[in-house]
Amino acid sequence: MKVQDKVKQTLNSILEIFKSGDIPKAVSFAVFPPFGIPSSKWSFLNNIILWLNGTNDARGFRQWEQVGRYVKKGAKAIYIFAPKVKLEKIDGLETKTLIGFLTIPVFKANDTDGEPLNYQRAVPNFPLIEKAKEWGLAVSAVEKNSYFWGCYNGEQIKLATPDESVFFHELSHHAHKLILGELKEGQDWRQEIVAQLSAEALCRLVGRKTDTTGNSYRYIEQYAQDAKLSPVNACLQVLNETEQVLKLILQDSKNETLKEVAVC
Repeated sequence: MKVQDKVKQTLNSILEIFKSGDIPKAVSFAVFPPFGIPSSKWSFLNNIILWLNGTNDARGFRQWEQVGRYVKKGAKAIYIFAPKVKLEKIDGLETKTLIGFLTIPVFKANDTDGEPLNYQRAVPNFPLIEKAKEWGLAVSAVEKNSYFWGCYNGEQIKLATPDESVFFHELSHHAHKLILGELKEGQDWRQEIVAQLSAEALCRLVGRKTDTTGNSYRYIEQYAQDAKLSPVNACLQVLNETEQVLKLILQDSKNETLKEVAVC
């Protein structure tokens, strides 16, 4: 297939996402790649291309070799875009001018074998991890980073720390979503306080000692300021929703409250 045909085919497939109404899911996927992999630094467009091909981790031959993996025989490449730049001097200064795009072949993680990837590391056996599985939530570990300790995108939880309270925070976001039907985009003060209050409560309900209370207060205080409320008043405003979140998490599939977690 000619380069221009590949470009046209790819762009047409992206347009089809908009027509089908799947763009919110595609956007969520594209802005939420696993931390510390090449695609986390790629353009939004290239991450949409990965979504179209059912992955969020694809790399070239050399990139896979660098992490101890190899491309399986017969695997088919997918193509991402790279800028084609012309170097020239204008008034004595070297400048770069974009003159087009190249297509670069990459291969999906599922089309490789070899060493385990960093985000395939085992997740600690957290209390209530079965609840995440029951809800169909994928829970995975990622490298420590300066961006987040944990994050949730509606379908998966990624953790950069073994801290149980972080897992509980993200799990509470999902429970809150199930109750409301949908969460607001971004860091909504109400949603963040519900998740953090729920996480602190869950640490106590499962009998785990926590030294995160001070951090939780500062976290809640930060979001209370967004709502122009005191931390106490902000918590009071979300207390009913927090109770609903906790009840939903602490119910088993038969709608009976889990007795074994209330050990504190």
